[in-house]
Amino acid sequence: MNRRRFLETGAMAASAMLLLKSKTAFGYQANSAVRHGLIGCGNRGTSVATSFAQNTSAQIVALADIFQDQLDGGKKHFDKVNSDLGKAPIDSKLLFRGPHAFEQMANSKDVDLIQISTPPFFHVQHLDAAVAAGKHVYCEKPVGIDVRQAKQALEIGKRVKSNQSVDVGFQCRNAPPIAAIAEKIKSGALGKIATVSGNYNAPASTEKNRPGASKDEYRLRNWLWDRALSGDILVEQNIHIIDLCNWMLGAKPLKATATGGRNVLNHYGDCWDNYQVDYTYPDNVHFSFASTQFGSDGAFDAGLKLFGEKGSGTVPYSGPIQITGANAWAWKDSTEAAQGSGQFAANGAFLDNLAHADREKERTFIDSIVSGQAHNQIAEGVQTALSCMLGRMAGLKGTEITWDELLKHGETYELGFSVEEFA
Repeated sequence: MNRRRFLETGAMAASAMLLLKSKTAFGYQANSAVRHGLIGCGNRGTSVATSFAQNTSAQIVALADIFQDQLDGGKKHFDKVNSDLGKAPIDSKLLFRGPHAFEQMANSKDVDLIQISTPPFFHVQHLDAAVAAGKHVYCEKPVGIDVRQAKQALEIGKRVKSNQSVDVGFQCRNAPPIAAIAEKIKSGALGKIATVSGNYNAPASTEKNRPGASKDEYRLRNWLWDRALSGDILVEQNIHIIDLCNWMLGAKPLKATATGGRNVLNHYGDCWDNYQVDYTYPDNVHFSFASTQFGSDGAFDAGLKLFGEKGSGTVPYSGPIQITGANAWAWKDSTEAAQGSGQFAANGAFLDNLAHADREKERTFIDSIVSGQAHNQIAEGVQTALSCMLGRMAGLKGTEITWDELLKHGETYELGFSVEEFA
């Protein structure tokens, strides 16, 4: 039995054992489904909630979205998912639409777990409501798009109850091959790490154009192009690679310098299409990170490489995950794929090395709920979000920015319109 098969079988066995536990933290029977509500019925939100339904004991029972067409599409999709799993369709009373849909879901007694997959500008606001209502929460990254929101999220984290589980969507950590090499690196397989390099090169996001949409609706539907709504590519997408660096080094960056700009894209929006960031970590370890997001050829390549006194570790989304040097090692199932051979997945459901990342992340989260061993990932999620904001601020200001300067700055972004117009 190879390692991947062992992990898959072990996870399935663990899930089965959990169903034998008497009660969850909320007191309902553990062999009943965790009642799952999705806020944000877009591409990524639908993909993650579908994976929860198919791979865990969660049942999608409620949906919320600001737009009726998104809600209708979500209802149709999840009724089919539930039907295929032998479960009931979503009750129409648990469909919430409009700017206050997140509050209505948070206040529903028919929901145990809330998944936040809205545009990043709203993550912290929706996290606040869900935590205050006592729900378990799965919040997509980033935890905040500016310093003000990040600080607010930290305060929310302090209010999480001991029986509440709150996870942040850094599923790459749970990909079996990445988890395996991270364990070896943290155990000293590379010796003292001297420097790190990373990249995230992706095609441009596609336009979401709905006839008759107002300017504000267009912004909301194309939030990936809008810095206030998304946080820019460094904070919204590149964050996964920066999170892996923080995690494997066991530290946050102390300062950053950066360049970049909007050199190719000419459509609506103010997000940059490229970044080059040099982060400095404790012990003068430098992390050189570069990203691009433009073009329509589908070319995609993302990963991390760590260089230490005893060897180097290569951690790509697609391609060999391995250690070379004194403690040579490789994840067997990844060695036949070429670096960068994977396809970009706009919904985050990548293949190759990340093929089981979402599934394992979700099973671990549901495990924390059903077993009563709750955990709270808000502070760690905020640290990674701030790391990305550090690079963004250094690039926008064109000067070196320290961690303390970032926090002192108190950076804020405003939406510029009221979502009440969509009531």
